[in-house]
Amino acid sequence: MWVFDRWSPYSYQNNREKYKDDEEKREFNLKECLWFCMTSLTPQGGGEAPKNLSGRLVAATWWLFGFIIIASYTANLAAFLTVSRLDTPIESLDDLSKQYKIQYAPLNGSSTQTYFQRMANIEARFYEIWKEMSLNDSLTEVERAKLAVWDYPVSDKYTKMWQAMTEAGLPNTLDQAVARVRASKSSSEGFAYLGDATDIKYLEITNCDLTMVGEEFSRKPYAIAVQQGSPLKEQFNSAILQLLNRRELERLKEKWWNKNPEKKNCEKADDQSDGISIQNIGGVFIVIFVGIGLACITLAFEYWWYKYKKGSNVVEVQEAPVHRQQSFQEFGGAKAKEKVKFKDTTSYPRARF
Repeated sequence: MWVFDRWSPYSYQNNREKYKDDEEKREFNLKECLWFCMTSLTPQGGGEAPKNLSGRLVAATWWLFGFIIIASYTANLAAFLTVSRLDTPIESLDDLSKQYKIQYAPLNGSSTQTYFQRMANIEARFYEIWKEMSLNDSLTEVERAKLAVWDYPVSDKYTKMWQAMTEAGLPNTLDQAVARVRASKSSSEGFAYLGDATDIKYLEITNCDLTMVGEEFSRKPYAIAVQQGSPLKEQFNSAILQLLNRRELERLKEKWWNKNPEKKNCEKADDQSDGISIQNIGGVFIVIFVGIGLACITLAFEYWWYKYKKGSNVVEVQEAPVHRQQSFQEFGGAKAKEKVKFKDTTSYPRARF
């Protein structure tokens, strides 16, 4: 734009007589061209356009370019935020069973494996019972119509989960399960370990890269098994009640969970429901800080150029001292001592008593 305005015979700086009656007179030097390009991208606008046609074509091209860039950035930001919200995190066992990107499995031979295996067997047995009832030839048409339902009467949730576990492969040790979890690509793709809540809670407080998701399911208390009729049963019950009354169990829980020396102080993960975060629009703040920094550098350069290059004509005026008493006065080589007396001529009003 500066080149076109510099060499065009119809620009303001090359044809001032033609535009002398115009209200707005703007000479597009290099500084004005940069300012025009920057302000054209804002709702404030760039101000007066060049007078020559070639300069206006360049300005219109820059306006179109800026409009496309801003529209593309806005569309990409909206699409990014929409896609990130569509990626729903796993928050429960039902969410885990309805997806296919994350593999999951318990330890081989653990109580968790027994739980899912038994639930899958129960669903299979219920299905066989329903099938025998619905396909029984001895049923009348009315009885058969009562069993003819549109929805599947038996849930197959645990059957599908157990099938997915067997396909993913059950880890043999806890270290192997943790290694598979850490090898996951992201929180929405990889491997999830299903196990006892106490084991997972301990792994969570001692490792910042692991987290427990969802609520506990199939809660069952711990118990101490003794022989039937053994006197140890009453002794164990009495000892447990004494520990509860003295709050020893609470003290042990506080010691090993809240004040555990192996506990790590981990930062909390950001919640996606908070809306736009600083990571999404951090580039806007970077642009602001860069602009302020460039403005400060320019201000320092302007001050340095004005003070040291151009200089300023400063005239220092020194006031001559005034002496009320002159001790010596020289006349023709002789020194005479002269005293100067001052008379106070200030008048004061008379006071009456």
